[in-house]
Amino acid sequence: MKYAACIEYDGSAYFGWQYQDHAPSVQGDVEAAISRVANHPVKIVCAGRTDTGVHGIGQIIHFESESDRSIDAWQFGTNSNLPDTAVMRWVKPVDDRFHARFSAGARRYRYIVLNRDTRPAILSKRVAWTRKKLNHELMHQASQHLLGEHDFTSLRAAGCQAKHAVRTIHDIGVSREGDFIYLDVKANAFLYHMVRNIAGTLFTVGEGKNSVDWVAELIAKQDRREAGATAPAGGLYFVHVDYPKQYELPEEYHLPWFNV
Repeated sequence: MKYAACIEYDGSAYFGWQYQDHAPSVQGDVEAAISRVANHPVKIVCAGRTDTGVHGIGQIIHFESESDRSIDAWQFGTNSNLPDTAVMRWVKPVDDRFHARFSAGARRYRYIVLNRDTRPAILSKRVAWTRKKLNHELMHQASQHLLGEHDFTSLRAAGCQAKHAVRTIHDIGVSREGDFIYLDVKANAFLYHMVRNIAGTLFTVGEGKNSVDWVAELIAKQDRREAGATAPAGGLYFVHVDYPKQYELPEEYHLPWFNV
């Protein structure tokens, strides 16, 4: 049987999603937990790998097993073997053609910035922070230049292993509630550090260092050196993955939100 599952995790506890011999990873913990329930080694495939410190709310995986287990046994058995920093939110059998990565139509991220004079304490690893006053309306206007298909070389990290930098952003926007600024972006796929580079670049517009139209010029230049700095990992959340309706996966998701 092949199963799809949704994993939520606190990225501050891990050195990224991908398994590592020398450091804790989300993949390592989840594979170990599922393997204990299956009573045999299980390998998982995720919709999109996240970096050190990046959080996941709607990370989707798939795995295969011949072990006869109920859905409750897979979910609650896995969760009983996971640390407090990760949890399986749901699991269901899927068609053999389903692939967590290659069947995905789009992925959604949210980036959260606390914009006030004092740094956060309780949320120190949950949000980014800047004391510089940000104009979220200008940031939103600038973000609209990123909609559609573009070569995002200017927002691609040096270590990116993708064959090309062309991606399609379906939806992007910046909003503010109190001291918190939210950047929401949905695309068919993302480059290494792309969302964090978008955030860092929009910060420069929000601070008044660059104009709204400068973002369009930046994309045209295809030069990473011209963009803003990579924003901190702690503010980034992997929120949701869209799949074709034929796989009948849950479509509902929630966005992380704070009011402190």
